Amino acid sequence: MSGEHSPVTDWWSTAITRIRPGEILLRGYPVEQLIGRLTFTDQIWLMLRGDLPTPAQSRLLEAALVAAVDHGPQAPSIAAARMAATCGVGLNSAVATGVGLLGDVHGGAGQQCVHLLHRVIAGENPTDLVALHREAGKHLPGFGHRFHPHDPRRDPLLAQVQSAVDAGEVPGNALAAGLALEKALAAGRSKPIPMNIDGATAIIYAELGFPAELARGLFLLSRSVGILAHAWEEKEGGARIKGPLPKPLLAGYHGKPYRDLDRP
Repeated sequence: MSGEHSPVTDWWSTAITRIRPGEILLRGYPVEQLIGRLTFTDQIWLMLRGDLPTPAQSRLLEAALVAAVDHGPQAPSIAAARMAATCGVGLNSAVATGVGLLGDVHGGAGQQCVHLLHRVIAGENPTDLVALHREAGKHLPGFGHRFHPHDPRRDPLLAQVQSAVDAGEVPGNALAAGLALEKALAAGRSKPIPMNIDGATAIIYAELGFPAELARGLFLLSRSVGILAHAWEEKEGGARIKGPLPKPLLAGYHGKPYRDLDRP
């Protein structure tokens, strides 16, 4: 059937892209007008939000994407991608292996922190929220780090947000909520638990108006660059079938001791 609004053409109707012979429109803009004129960060914003970002929006989004790009083989997603790359799979499969490990526990804290920020902005008491997490034996998403006493990405990211708040470019509600949670978490402790990369980027995504689930999506987009770089490095190294432990080491065993099969 023909026509833009026929049942066939509307099966995958989209407001994002229009493809016709000789034409590619992205959110209404001809792609040839975007090439060489938009940064990749601008293009991400356009595709997700439908319009071009302001300079401040582009600057904050880029800061968040740059900051979260990699955390080395200590991160399970990176290690898994490197391991996959030594097993003869294609680069796409190695990257997919790493990205596939980014779930609620490893990779989801930013999304969870955006939810927390929204709760504080809506009027919930930060001290009460911290207490609820402690009573449940849960970590407060976006705060503390298993590796860094003070996440080196926190301060420059929050400085970027503060500058945008001072310039009237973002409202500052998420920044205030995040700092209030950080203060509540530090109360009564000899050593505070500062915000980490997930908390700092959650503030940026919340200030920019991204839904919580897209905060995770943007983290995946950022971290996939590091996953790609590590997978490629491992493939270039030529190693074959590198397992989770170096060759001299064996995995621990706590099962039955050696025994013979007593059966004819």
